[in-house]
Amino acid sequence: MKTHFIPVADPSRQYFDYAEAFQAAAAHVLEGGRYILGREVNVFEAAFARYIGVRYGVAVNSGTDALIVALKALGIGAGDEVITVSHTAVATVAAIELVGAVPVLVDVQPDTRCLDPDLLSAALSERTKALLPVHLYGQPADMAAIMAFAKDHHLWVIEDCAQAHGASVAGRKVGSFGDLACFSFYPTKNLGAFGDGGAVLTDRPKLAEQLRLVREYGWHERYISEIPGMNTRLDELQAAFLNLKLGLLTEENQKRREIAYHYLSRLEGSQFGTPVMAEGTEHAMHLFVIETDHRDKLQEYLSQNGVGTAIHYPVPIHLQPAYLGRLRGSDSLPVTERLAKRILSLPMYPQLSIEDVDRVCDLLLQFARSS
Repeated sequence: MKTHFIPVADPSRQYFDYAEAFQAAAAHVLEGGRYILGREVNVFEAAFARYIGVRYGVAVNSGTDALIVALKALGIGAGDEVITVSHTAVATVAAIELVGAVPVLVDVQPDTRCLDPDLLSAALSERTKALLPVHLYGQPADMAAIMAFAKDHHLWVIEDCAQAHGASVAGRKVGSFGDLACFSFYPTKNLGAFGDGGAVLTDRPKLAEQLRLVREYGWHERYISEIPGMNTRLDELQAAFLNLKLGLLTEENQKRREIAYHYLSRLEGSQFGTPVMAEGTEHAMHLFVIETDHRDKLQEYLSQNGVGTAIHYPVPIHLQPAYLGRLRGSDSLPVTERLAKRILSLPMYPQLSIEDVDRVCDLLLQFARSS
C-alpha cells in the first residue's frame, strides 16, 4: 500500500481544522469596509503584547520590516555596528544593511545554536550600537548573559523572535527581555498569518511612539511627516486571522513539544544529534533540527520514502555570494560552518500525528543501521 507524503510543514492543516472560524473572520473584515490599520490590528497589537508580557505592539507587514523598523526607531544607521549571528535567516543581516548599518558576526553555541555571549567582547568596537540575538528554531538565546553585556556597554538589544513565539526563559517569554523584539507571522511560523506579517514589541512608551512613526511615513497627523518614515502596515484581514490564531498558540505549542518529546524518545542513543533544550528554558519547537554527518544522503533517503525535510540554513550568511568576504567576524565562525553541513529539519507542525512521527523515526533508524 502506498504511504502518504509527510511534509516538513503544513500550515493549511490549521485552516481546515478551523475553516468556518477563519471564513467568518474574513467576512467580518470584508463587510466592515476598513482594511488598513483598523480595529483588528489594534486588538491584535494589544493582545500579542499582553501575551508576550510587554505593553506595546506595533504590527508591520513582515518580519524583515519588523527588524528594519526596530533599527530605525533606535536611530541606528550609517556606520553603526550591530552584532548578530551568521547562522540565521538572511533577513537578520539584510535588515541591518538596509538601514545603512554594519553587521558584525559572532559564532553560535554548538548546543543551543544561538549567539555565544562569550564572543561578544571580541566583536565590540566604539561603533557598536546594538546586539541582535536570534532565538533560533524556537530555542531562547542566553538572554541573561546578553542583557548583562548590553548593560555593561550601554548597548541596545533587539530580539529576533521570528521563530520563537511562546518560548520562554524561567517562565518569562522571549520578546520581553530586550529594548525591542521583532516577530514574523510568515505562514509556517508557530503564529502564522495567511500571508506576510510582522510586529515589533516593546515595554517603553517612547520607543512605541517612535515605532509607529517609522511604520507610517513619520505621521502623527495624517499627511504630515514628522520624521522620515516608511510604509509597512499589517492588513486588517491578516490581523483578524492572527487574532483567532493567537488563541490557539498555547495549545499548539504544547502539541509541538509533545511531538518533539516523541522524536527525542525514539532517537535517543542513535547517531543523530537532537535539539538541546537549555536548562531553565521552554523551547517553542518551531523546527525540530537534527544533525548528522550524512545529511545529504539522509535527506534524499527520506524524500524517496515520502518524508519532506528542509535545511535551515544550508549556507551561512557570511558564505553566501552577496556577503562573501565582506562581513567582520566572518573568518572565525567554525561552529556555524560545521552546523550548516550537518543540520536537517524534520517534519514539525501541531497537526502532525504520532504515527507519522514514528514513521519518520523508523526511516531514520533504518538509515542509521545501513550507513
